[in-house]
Amino acid sequence: MAKTALLIGGTGQIGWASAENLLAHGWDVTVASRTERSVPEGAHGVTLDREDTDRLVAESAGKDLVLDTVAFTPAHGEQLARLAGRVGSLVVVSTASVYLGDNGTYLDIATGADDFPVFPEPVTEDQPTVDNGEQTYSPLKAALERLLLGTAELPVSILRPGAIHGPHSEFVREWFFVKRVLDARERVVLSWNASSRFGTSATVNIAQLVRLCGEQPGRRALNAADPVTPSTREIGETVFRILGHEAEIIGMPGEREGLGSSPWGVPTDFVQSMELARAELGYEPLAGYADAIVPTIEWLMDAVARAEASGKSFDDLYPRYLQRYGADTWFPYEAEDAY
Repeated sequence: MAKTALLIGGTGQIGWASAENLLAHGWDVTVASRTERSVPEGAHGVTLDREDTDRLVAESAGKDLVLDTVAFTPAHGEQLARLAGRVGSLVVVSTASVYLGDNGTYLDIATGADDFPVFPEPVTEDQPTVDNGEQTYSPLKAALERLLLGTAELPVSILRPGAIHGPHSEFVREWFFVKRVLDARERVVLSWNASSRFGTSATVNIAQLVRLCGEQPGRRALNAADPVTPSTREIGETVFRILGHEAEIIGMPGEREGLGSSPWGVPTDFVQSMELARAELGYEPLAGYADAIVPTIEWLMDAVARAEASGKSFDDLYPRYLQRYGADTWFPYEAEDAY
């Protein structure tokens, strides 16, 4: 009899990749989303508002695996704690930004080089996590983790990805370079000498971890990063190569307001270790960044082409991207040309 899985928030980029991985390994997969949406071929779709705790528990009960990609607060943790003794394995997607730097700061509050968190390289799962009462992203995620890991009889695996990439994303960081290809830009200026590294996480690799945690229940927190963390220069070169574009990447010392910033530009490197996942689960990544990003670029180019064919644009396609990053933050062309 096939193992059963429920994926909460399952139509997003992590849920989609996880569904495909589980289906390929013979699982019976139910994909839950707040509104009716298309699901991977072979999966079952169900509408579920995750704030409806009774319904969430009822849909989850008896499943071999429950994946929650959208748990965000301790209140969500209290919901999931009700699954103790009711599910074979619970996997919850957290974030690598829960880690506290050795200098006592963390990503949410960093404004520049002076207060950016300083981490050992690589960061392992025993690095302290932020623990305060702030009602912002990383402290809330860390509080969620502590609640779940402290719940008796709950086989929960916490996954901590970095900069996630994969098809079906609402926040496509690679647009930073893709738009420059579409605009025929010949140069791009990147801060920190274009050499900074901020851990990337391919959805196919996260999905592999999800399945392994489903097959090997436990109580753990695991990093979920790509095997090698590329620099901003290497990311740009990869995207340009995939799209057959030639452009000069110019590294700029430090940072300057309105110039050089990118989704991966950081004053000190943030690289995660994957040794614990290998030791506990026998995990091996399915792809490195250069291979894993290809379907994302293809998916993004197709989505933009379809949007433009209907008289729309990238901004119409990804409104949440605009809410998070703003329309012009990544593309200061005049400043680049002047530099």
